[in-house]
Amino acid sequence: MIIYGTASTDQDFQQILDLQSCNLPENISTQEAQSQGFVTINHDFDLLKRMNTPFSHIIAKEGTKVIGYTLVMMRSFAAEIPVLVPMFDRINGIEYGGKKLSDTSYFIMGQVCIGKLYRGKGVFAGLYGEMKKRMAKDFEFIITEVATRNTRSIQAHRKVGFETILKYRDGEEWEVVLLPLR
Repeated sequence: MIIYGTASTDQDFQQILDLQSCNLPENISTQEAQSQGFVTINHDFDLLKRMNTPFSHIIAKEGTKVIGYTLVMMRSFAAEIPVLVPMFDRINGIEYGGKKLSDTSYFIMGQVCIGKLYRGKGVFAGLYGEMKKRMAKDFEFIITEVATRNTRSIQAHRKVGFETILKYRDGEEWEVVLLPLR
């Protein structure tokens, strides 16, 4: 049985990092990256734990094992991962619904990953459902960006209701996607 909740223990954080490591492009084949997706950023334990406050990462567990996660990243962490600074700058300049996103309440979904044995079983939608339930009272939008070559992730995000609000190329082609929470 899969249970959705929040990351709260050092064991949760370590299991997130272990799952993340297994799905970095350098640790999987090109074919697997194309068919199964991949994660881009390799977080360290300290940053992952600090990002968990004041809003916690959402995890899916089977028993005590973390089998999937979505990371919550507040705007205050923009400078913590230098490669993401341009993403925040782009997002803040976008208009959506007649106002600049910089003037709205949004947070970044910092990364999503599902363990290989649990893909295609609704865990992705379950994680976002839990995230939406926990965050809707405080935020208007969830925003993230996905490499366009990560077709599995693009399709999964569209399936749960994300819409593309910007496409750009910065060495790689990216889609900035947004999910309204209200």
